[in-house]
Amino acid sequence: MSHPPPVLPAPFQDLEAYGDWALATESERTAKRVSSPMSAIRAFYDALRPRLEACATYLDQFPVDDMPPDAQRLLWLTLSLMEVANAVELYKQPQLSNGFEIARFIPLEKDTST
Repeated sequence: MSHPPPVLPAPFQDLEAYGDWALATESERTAKRVSSPMSAIRAFYDALRPRLEACATYLDQFPVDDMPPDAQRLLWLTLSLMEVANAVELYKQPQLSNGFEIARFIPLEKDTST
């Protein structure tokens, strides 16, 4: 019986449970944040935040435009951490209640999933 290969590099396989946060675009990451309950956002933040330095050190060995797929997913995971950081550290909710409607913010982005 064969098993699918891991989607994150070996040193970070314990973060596989949060693989649904490994999203290629800012729009996807924003949508995930605003549609997730604060408890899920906090659990993701609490799992990944202590590992951020190790993630950065690991990713630093690759050119950003030529990463192996598992490292690319780890990069996307860390970008999602940046997306949720303000929600956890400042807002204490998925989005700012007295700010612009999130649909008004349209990022210019390049899809890096290919």
